[in-house]
Order: sequence, then C-alpha cells, then structure tokens
Amino acid sequence: MTTTVDELREAVRRRYAEAAAVATEGKAACDCGGGACCEHVAGESGYGEEFYSAEERGALPDTAVVASLGCGNPLAVAELHEGETVLDLGSGGGIDVILSGKRVGPTGIAFGLDMTDEMLALARKNAAEAGVGNAIFLRGQIEQIPLPADSVDVVISNCVINLSTDKAAVLTEIARVLKPGGRVGLSDIVAEDHLTAEDRAERGAWVGCIAGALSKGEYVGGLQTAGFENVNVTFTHEVADGMHGAIIRATKTSEPESKGLPVVVPATRAGCC
Repeated sequence: MTTTVDELREAVRRRYAEAAAVATEGKAACDCGGGACCEHVAGESGYGEEFYSAEERGALPDTAVVASLGCGNPLAVAELHEGETVLDLGSGGGIDVILSGKRVGPTGIAFGLDMTDEMLALARKNAAEAGVGNAIFLRGQIEQIPLPADSVDVVISNCVINLSTDKAAVLTEIARVLKPGGRVGLSDIVAEDHLTAEDRAERGAWVGCIAGALSKGEYVGGLQTAGFENVNVTFTHEVADGMHGAIIRATKTSEPESKGLPVVVPATRAGCC
C-alpha cells in the first residue's frame, strides 16, 4: 500500500493530538497506545520523562512531564546560556521549551513550534503553570519555520525530525533561522547505515519514529549540505535492531549548497501498528 505525504502527516498529527488529550488527564502520553515513539524506546533504556533528572522534572507541571514522548534530553547537549534565543521543533507538551526558558532567563526567549493544536494548548497551559513568561509557542510545520532568518541561537528537537516527510527542508530551515555560528542539539532516532528504507519500515511504523528515521550517514550528509560543520551523531541506546536513540550536534557555518538529501518513505507500516 502506498501512503502519501499528506496521509503520513495526518497520521502523525492525529497520534499526537490523542497523546495530548491523554496527558491533559494526567496520564502518561504513552497510555493511549498505538505506536508512539515511546513504544520503541521503552524498557531498559527508558523513554520520555526518564531522560530528565529528578530536579528537572520537579520544576515542571505534571502534565508537561507525562506528555513527553521523546527519545532523549536535548538540553543535556544544547549548552544553553543566559539571554539566548532557543527554538524547539515539535515542542509537544512544552517540556523542553519550559526548561529552556528557565535556562536562558528573562533576557532570553524559548520558542516552541508544533503543528498540533491540542499539544499547543497543553504547552501554553504548562508554561503558564510553571511561571515561564519567556516561552512562546507557534503553530506551524518544521519544514516551514515561521521565524525570520538569522534569529535563533540554538535549535533543539526531541524525537521529531524522524517524523518529517521532508528532512532536507527541515535541515535547510534550521540553517536559515540560525544565526551564523548558531548550533543544534538534537535527540532523534537514527538508523545504522546498512539499513535500507525497507529495512527501517519493517522495524516499526512511521508514527512510531522508526520507519522515517534517517541513517547516520544521511544525517551527517544532510547537515553538511545544509551548511553545518562539526557534525557529530552519537548513538546512545538501541531501540530496535540497527536503530538507535542518538544525539546530534552541529554548528552553522555557511549557506546551504543544495537540498540533495533524499526523503526516506516506507513502502509499508506507515500508519500505526
């Protein structure tokens, strides 16, 4: 069965709208079942809130913590500083935006970008409850970031870029909005280089953060093509055979050369379970 880009995007939006509704009730977002990222990283390596310290979780509303569906903690590698402007792609219930807002302080700004109205409403509620006044949540798609060029110091993301159907556009947009010398600190699911798109599709669903994951080589090449240097992709824990949670670091140095990164589209298992 062939799945279109629009169908994939709608499947992702619907899945995370359901997760927001569950988290609003105070339950873990994974409780709605059906192939969330957490389904593939649960167990020995943990998932979601387990990547955050007790101190970090203690500074957050419960509904921000239980809404986390990430595969890591991008703030552990982002090295945020007072007064910086941060952008979180696919900000969900707001956990990383709220923590970023606290770190950059009142002279900084923490933007969150999400395409799901339900998650945006939950994130705004969580930020208000946490007393973080420098958190700004935007509605939009990560392939078309609604911010001006050269306006952001740091871009973070937590297990979201794998869900995009146009990774080249995402990486190019990240480079566009970052200031010269700006940096990325990402957590994502990444495949070993020997796995084909078909191999990845066999290991899990697109909405489960597996079928759409880039390989390590594709991530490095895509970031370099988008205008980044000092690119580093480090595997942290295995989530499926040949598939890993990873941290990705890079620094913007130049304008993009092209949009030559191939889009990985699975032939099957695009939907949930």
